[in-house]
Amino acid sequence: MKTTVSSIEGSRQGLFINGEFVAPKAGNYIASYDPTTGERWYDLAAADANDVAAAVAAANAAFRNPAWRRMTQTDRGALVRKLAELVRANADTLAEIETRDNGKLLKETRAQMRSMPDSYHYFAGMADKLQGDTIPINRMDTLNINLREPLGVVGMITPWNSPLMLLTGTLAPCLAIGNTVVIKPSEHATASTLALAELIHEAGFPAGVVNVVTGTGKSAGEALTRHPGVAKYVFTGSTATGRRIAGNAAQNLVPCSMELGGKSPHVVFGDVELEHAVNGVVSGVFAAAGQTCVAGSRCFVEASIYDKFIDALIARTARIRVGLPTLDDTDIGPLALADQLSKVEGYVASGVKDGAKIAAGGRRPRKEDLSNGGWYYEPTVMVDAQNDMGFMRDEIFGPVVGVMPFRDEAEMVALANDSHYGLASGIWTKDIDRALRFANQIEAGTVWVNTYRSASFMSANGGFKESGYGRRGGFEVMHEFSRLKNVIIDYSGAMQDPFVIRLK
Repeated sequence: MKTTVSSIEGSRQGLFINGEFVAPKAGNYIASYDPTTGERWYDLAAADANDVAAAVAAANAAFRNPAWRRMTQTDRGALVRKLAELVRANADTLAEIETRDNGKLLKETRAQMRSMPDSYHYFAGMADKLQGDTIPINRMDTLNINLREPLGVVGMITPWNSPLMLLTGTLAPCLAIGNTVVIKPSEHATASTLALAELIHEAGFPAGVVNVVTGTGKSAGEALTRHPGVAKYVFTGSTATGRRIAGNAAQNLVPCSMELGGKSPHVVFGDVELEHAVNGVVSGVFAAAGQTCVAGSRCFVEASIYDKFIDALIARTARIRVGLPTLDDTDIGPLALADQLSKVEGYVASGVKDGAKIAAGGRRPRKEDLSNGGWYYEPTVMVDAQNDMGFMRDEIFGPVVGVMPFRDEAEMVALANDSHYGLASGIWTKDIDRALRFANQIEAGTVWVNTYRSASFMSANGGFKESGYGRRGGFEVMHEFSRLKNVIIDYSGAMQDPFVIRLK
């Protein structure tokens, strides 16, 4: 792998179309900025409709190319496994690139990159396991079967918070099934996706099977989601953008798989070990500086332990180290975007205006080495929160948690479900009956009990309500990226005259 952080620094990064890196047709580029300093560190190609058309054409040609279309399922699986091992060999380099691009902790991106090959291997193993069905039919000498086949070109629009990890969960099964792909990464974090494209080429995938177009949503994203040559879209990001993509796709009657916003409830009952619950809440909302869709940003605490819990949460939050993402002793790095920092500050201010109080954090760090242009924000605890306040209703995507008490299970369930979103949820209790009741009543695609942010590519996950639709992970995702074809075969050797009625 030739790409490194130093090779990207100050460079112009091209598009990856039909197996090679190319310049954008119009010659336009966009600056990408380092979240730790706020300074430009490379330029990315600003693809337009012509570039997107070229990428989709390459993907469609590759889908029809016998080198890919006629490749056996077992051989496709082997190719995905080869990519897995290239990712494993270059995991630390990919991690360094992604940390520089979005400010996520290096120890976290390393863990993600080192675990990603397991996901590729898992889906590679499914390449020759995707089976159809033989279905009974009330006609003799007739065979009725369902076949599973790839969709065609899949358009993938990925976010800036965990670009490669979130891409892997859909790219690996798509390739294992035999689809081709056009990826549009967020313009705020493209470098690691382009580096992965280099590894895809090295692995030996036929040209055009995977393409990467970079640029803004208004230009590259809009062109991709309106293109009639795409068979399905996958999007991870905000609900507002998801609506726009779904609307564009509907013009061509193209399905989508959406993982959208979240405002996940994190519930703490009085029977738990306080320290464990506090650690769980801190992990659930402050990890990755709160820049995760499943962040447990609404915290409901049983009234009997509310004051004690708040004191413990404030004390634990005070020990969180905000710092450079490359340092091992840092707990929270910067926010990925300057606009995101402004958004977080705005929601905290609106919460205070609505009557909530800042119990911890609530400002940019004053450490001298972090105040010089970086987009840092202290982990923030807001008390006296109400479920109808703006900062408790909207996804902030930053290190801010609102905490409020509840009296009993019925009130807790009502509060937890009182949201437009339904992505994830968590409960802390020693009462297994209560935990199961919660899991049964909560309107969320994922329920964690006495843990939070645990995930596995071997299980399907996704959202309810405005958190999206479609599932990722597990065998379920193989059905998301394949289509069902019914085949009926008459093997009687004779076709009856359709206009002659024979009575029994």
